[in-house]
Amino acid sequence: MTRLVRWTALTAAAALLTAGCSGGSSGKDEADGGTGSPRPSPAAPSGVPESLASQELDWGRCKGTADSPAPDGDWQCATLKAPLDWAEPDGDTIDLALIRAKATGGERIGSLLFNFGGPGGSGVSMMPSYADTVSSLHERYDLVSWDPRGVAASEGIRCRGDEAIEDAESVDSTPDTTAEEQAYLKDAADFGKGCQKSAGELMSHVSTTDTARDMDLMRHVLGDTKLHYFGISYGTELGGVYAHLFPEHVGRMTLDAVVDPTADTIGHAENQARGFQRALDDYLKSTGQDPKQGSREIADLLERLDAEPLPTSSPGRELTQTLALTGIVLPLYSKSGWPALTSALAAAEEGDGSELLALADGYNERDPSGHYGTTTHSQRVISCLDDKQRPTLEETKKLLPQFERISPVFGTFLGWDTAGWCHDWPVPGQHETPEVSAPGAAPVLVVGNTGDPATPYEGARRMADELGEDVGVVLTWKGEGHGAYGSGSDCVDSAVDAYLLKGTVPEDGKVCS
Repeated sequence: MTRLVRWTALTAAAALLTAGCSGGSSGKDEADGGTGSPRPSPAAPSGVPESLASQELDWGRCKGTADSPAPDGDWQCATLKAPLDWAEPDGDTIDLALIRAKATGGERIGSLLFNFGGPGGSGVSMMPSYADTVSSLHERYDLVSWDPRGVAASEGIRCRGDEAIEDAESVDSTPDTTAEEQAYLKDAADFGKGCQKSAGELMSHVSTTDTARDMDLMRHVLGDTKLHYFGISYGTELGGVYAHLFPEHVGRMTLDAVVDPTADTIGHAENQARGFQRALDDYLKSTGQDPKQGSREIADLLERLDAEPLPTSSPGRELTQTLALTGIVLPLYSKSGWPALTSALAAAEEGDGSELLALADGYNERDPSGHYGTTTHSQRVISCLDDKQRPTLEETKKLLPQFERISPVFGTFLGWDTAGWCHDWPVPGQHETPEVSAPGAAPVLVVGNTGDPATPYEGARRMADELGEDVGVVLTWKGEGHGAYGSGSDCVDSAVDAYLLKGTVPEDGKVCS
């Protein structure tokens, strides 16, 4: 079963390219010696054995993998050991892959840790390609990222092989008959069994809370008294959970493209239906179309594909309804993708599904040889361990009308997804919604984009409210695409840079147009 959208990462925007298609307070970072003052020794995480707390990272030349070549430049890689089970920190360990580029100038503040989203996105492969975007920060920070547990080089989980993934593309994600419903749920259950076979004991230890605890160990081993952090998409939820667990260790934290921490599984699906429909409406307006009529035409195309997939130039492959919707989703992540969407929709209306298929392959990390990446595998394992809610088939069917009212294009798919995503999952979920309250933490800059499709803007205010009074500070950008920093707004970029580099906190509610 292909996951259409969850919270996803900025890697979706990168996939689009490969598919072819007013002032506040300011102050010095005294705890970290940001202006050259002596650094206090960083506090070790409570309960961590000395063997892990005192480990030294052996930074060296990064190595390429089958899915990602070695980065150019001054990038270094290392392996951090962390407890497999944080409830038993003296037990078995897990290896976490890290990457860094040391600060290029004087007056180094410390490390700036990045998580690019997913869950399941590889920070080791994404960090070098994002370095130009954050070049203004690189002078005073070591740029650091990592593959969270269960992701890519950190004992990444692969739930099924390439042939099985391609075969599953034919499973109808909006079943219309009892037989299609059974096939849909069977595919979901089979996927979970494959994950369990691959992950073993790790399956129960890849939660967001586990990764937040890894981050605090990382902070200590990197030598930082405070965690300076930049979280994007799912990385905002991870940042919020860290702030809740370790408010005293929060340094300069920025959360961009913010996940709504008050939403449960169904709430997230509804939010994304609204967000993607909103982005589609904006796209249609930009082409001179009436959004309601344009959406109806796209919905009609998807209905036709449900009955009869389109031929493509890819041997032996057709454009199914699910693949078409995935191809529509990808270019909505960035305004730069809108022309590709126009061309692909026009081709599909003429009977050629090749362009939408190429966009879907970009989203699904499928290369020309037919090899698929594993981001969605790790994403599912992490999110199903996090999320306790498991809507039944009957509950989902009752929800479908309201999903269809929210979005005529995306609603049905996202409604059904609530039933299939964690169906018959081998391990129970941990919570209905994550706890992100962080009383006493330093200010956290929460950046929301009014045109964000995957993490709709409303989540930014809710995250700030949940973090708590005097902690969450909202910066709004009236823009398009997933995320705001580095997307073309000098107002946003300068406000974030001033916070991360100088500690200047913008006024809560500041708006950049």
